[in-house]
Amino acid sequence: MDNRVKKWLMDILVSINDIHEFIGNQKDFSSYEKNKMLKRAVERELEIIGEAANRIKKANSSIELTFADKIIGLRNKVAHEYDVIDDAIIWDVVHLFLPGLKEEVDFYFNQE
Repeated sequence: MDNRVKKWLMDILVSINDIHEFIGNQKDFSSYEKNKMLKRAVERELEIIGEAANRIKKANSSIELTFADKIIGLRNKVAHEYDVIDDAIIWDVVHLFLPGLKEEVDFYFNQE
C-alpha cells in the first residue's frame, strides 16, 4: 500500500478516536448542542476525515469506504457552508457512521 494512503488512513483513525475522546461517555445531544467548543472540535475532525477520504478515493480506487461520498460531502458542507450546519446531522454521523468507518479503515490499514 502506498505510504500516502496509509498516512491518510491513519489520519482518519486518529480523528475518529479524537472525536470519541472529545465526546467521552457523555452521549447527551443537548449537552453537545450547547457546547460550541466541542462542536467546533468535532466538526474540524470530520473535515480531516472527509479530506483524507477524498485523497484516498483519488489515489487508490481499490479502497472502498462505504460512506466516503457522504463523508466528503459533509466535509465540504462544514468547510464551505459552516453557517447552515445541522448539529443533529453531525451527532448522527458521529454515532451512526463513524463506528463502521473505523472498522473499514482498520481493515485496510492493517493490510500489507
